[in-house]
Amino acid sequence: MTDNLEQATRPRPRADGVFEVEIPDGWQQGRGAFGGLTIASLVRAIELSAGSPDRTLRSLTAELPAPVMVGLAEIHVEPVRIGSGQSTMTARLVQDGEVRAVAVAILARPRAPGAETFCELARPALRPWQDMPAPPRLAGAPTFTQHFEYRTDGPFPYTSGKEARVQGWIRPRNAGALGGGAYLAAMADTWWPATFTRAAAPFPVGTVAFTLQIVGTPERLDPAVPLAYRGHVWVQSEGWFVEQRELWSDDGRLLALNQQTFAVIK
Repeated sequence: MTDNLEQATRPRPRADGVFEVEIPDGWQQGRGAFGGLTIASLVRAIELSAGSPDRTLRSLTAELPAPVMVGLAEIHVEPVRIGSGQSTMTARLVQDGEVRAVAVAILARPRAPGAETFCELARPALRPWQDMPAPPRLAGAPTFTQHFEYRTDGPFPYTSGKEARVQGWIRPRNAGALGGGAYLAAMADTWWPATFTRAAAPFPVGTVAFTLQIVGTPERLDPAVPLAYRGHVWVQSEGWFVEQRELWSDDGRLLALNQQTFAVIK
């Protein structure tokens, strides 16, 4: 087992467009690896295959149809279209002959430098992270949470709250050299679903669809400094719910928007 996030998501080239990844023990969410680890591995394989450092991850959609288990897996990357300023790529994670995760990514250069820059979202109203203690790991928390430091501003899960909201600060205990879009993809998936704050007791859920829009510049981030996080479940019906998540820098820049579709397993 490794506690290093960069090592845990590192794909190794095997052939043109084919990568091998070792899914480590100790990063599970239920039976399989937590989705952020899987998706970050896909992003890194896509970036390696694209081979264009000036084209950074702008948008990612991913589906997780089956759990990714501890052990070896292959990632197969194919270009959809390589344009003059934008690359669209697909990736599939295959394990035991079965597709366990798929992703479509858009990597692109900055555009229209003279265009207006604005953000109409207000940053989360949080105390400085240095003033918020990191509580001990919650009893019954998924295995992967041991690798992250949570500083929550509430509410806590399973407290029968009135709203499905959560916010706080988050950072990996050992990010290694991981950065960029893969780092944000992993960090967007670290927090518990906000619907848990309305619940009185735990119940199993799983992410089946994941969309990430990167709107900041993650290359400038220091992984030792926590990210501000906010999540809100707007609707839950028929055993499905959708959550909108945000990641912000400590100096107030919106970095990424993440929408996830969850299934209530039982």
